[in-house]
Amino acid sequence: MPSIDELTTALRSADLRVTQPRVAVLEAVYGNPHADTDQVLTQVRTELPTVSKQAVYDILAAFTTAGLVRRIQPAGTFARYEARVGDNHHHAVCRTCGSISDVDCATGAAPCLDGPPRDFTVDEAEVIYWGTCAQCSAPNPPTSPEDSSHSPNRKDLK
Repeated sequence: MPSIDELTTALRSADLRVTQPRVAVLEAVYGNPHADTDQVLTQVRTELPTVSKQAVYDILAAFTTAGLVRRIQPAGTFARYEARVGDNHHHAVCRTCGSISDVDCATGAAPCLDGPPRDFTVDEAEVIYWGTCAQCSAPNPPTSPEDSSHSPNRKDLK
């Protein structure tokens, strides 16, 4: 987890004004990989109880545009945010509980696919692995996403 000084330096490097809500949102994203907006808002409100949901949405959009965070949205799920940017990693999504894990690039270099159309230049490929996580594959898995201790808020994935 970066220090407050490192977070403020990152904001300034992205030509963004340093404000308490921006620092709190960036800190929340670093501390909660693959968090959705409500999870970020909940975390931010522990420090800044009056921050609005719209402010968090606006800050996340600005951070995404500036490249400070990455927005992902696997099919059937809410948008998620992560601070792991600048590399070519992918994600594994559990169909049972909705947990999302980072997976290093399968081929080692972008865009991870062969054979794009000849008249199309690929600069990024989003690879998402779908299946069942280790906890849900265990002998006594959670019976529902709500029963899982590692279940994020999400839409139905089945």
